[in-house]
Amino acid sequence: MADLGIDEVDAMYALYDRYYGGGDATTFRADLAQKSHVIWLSEGPRVRGFSTLATQTFRTSTHEARAVFSGDTIIDHEYWGEQALARAFSRFAGGLKAERPAQPLYWFLITKGYRTYRYLHAFAHRYFPHPHEATPPEMQACMDTLAKSRFGDAYRADLGIVRFDPVRGYLRAPWSGIRAGLQPRPEVRLFLDRNAGYVDGDELVCLTELSESNLRSIARREFLCGYDDGRRTVAA
Repeated sequence: MADLGIDEVDAMYALYDRYYGGGDATTFRADLAQKSHVIWLSEGPRVRGFSTLATQTFRTSTHEARAVFSGDTIIDHEYWGEQALARAFSRFAGGLKAERPAQPLYWFLITKGYRTYRYLHAFAHRYFPHPHEATPPEMQACMDTLAKSRFGDAYRADLGIVRFDPVRGYLRAPWSGIRAGLQPRPEVRLFLDRNAGYVDGDELVCLTELSESNLRSIARREFLCGYDDGRRTVAA
């Protein structure tokens, strides 16, 4: 975070504030200070999207693993459909995997928007919670461990959500609405069933493994590119 200047942080917050209510600049900056990396999407000098990230090693009763946590993530709606941020994240994840190839690597995220949850379906074969598969005990243990360690009592393990008090942010209208025709889709139904309080800022806890076999299409290709780059760096 030391590489980010005041103007860049201000631009990030201004973009965030266009889409999220219930927060403030002080909370945003404090959260940013806890992250280790930022993926930055820009057009010339203007920020069009970003994702803040933090990595951590954790242990459950069965194994030790590593996770990359996605914090605040937003893309200007005029650039929805662009894959630059997703490609950069996949390369970043591939580089992390190259550092410890034998250790499981997970993407841990919380989401108060159905669009982000739907993206998991396009990104990975298996992710949890999943509309057609119960969460395996070992994955649930990872989710519980990660969410409890990062959010403490704000994590409601019985519901699988993070509920902040006071609220730290919620999607503003019209971005919080469900696009016409999408509500019957299984992943949208699951999101609404599991996170009925999303309009008030509740966040659904999600997890997927970042591995060659689990990633789809573009994500898999970029992950492998990042992995190859990371292996060359490790070998140097």
